[in-house]
Amino acid sequence: MLVSENFLPVAVIMQRTNVAGRWSGVKWETHGVVEDGSDPGTPARVIYDDGNSRQVLFPGFRISLVREEAEDYYLNLTAPEPRIFVLWREDEPGSPKPAFVSVAYGKAARWMDAGENVDGAPMPPEIFAWVGRFVEQHYRPAPQFKRRRT
Repeated sequence: MLVSENFLPVAVIMQRTNVAGRWSGVKWETHGVVEDGSDPGTPARVIYDDGNSRQVLFPGFRISLVREEAEDYYLNLTAPEPRIFVLWREDEPGSPKPAFVSVAYGKAARWMDAGENVDGAPMPPEIFAWVGRFVEQHYRPAPQFKRRRT
């Protein structure tokens, strides 16, 4: 698997669940993100289908880490439930496709502000450790200054 200090190849698992209700028959959401060593251009494939729910693996994504977002990564890692954020689009009805993957809170917030579909999937321990090493190396909290009373 090609792993660098600054990027990690991953695959996104999208899950379709049948919903009993009057207005919607199915619900799509991000089920998880896993490390992946697939070749670029590998097509999506169904990895689970029991008739009620279906999981589709979408390989070929990367989590890229940049120093400017190190504080966002730190905030994510120190949250009660660290997440990986997936922006996905439904170009054709009933056929969602992930578009971007990130571990930065700020980037996910900007995507949501733009009206995109964004899900947060639990961060696996091996990805947590990888992001943690990057944060330890590149994040330095801003110094706090005491205010003088006048």
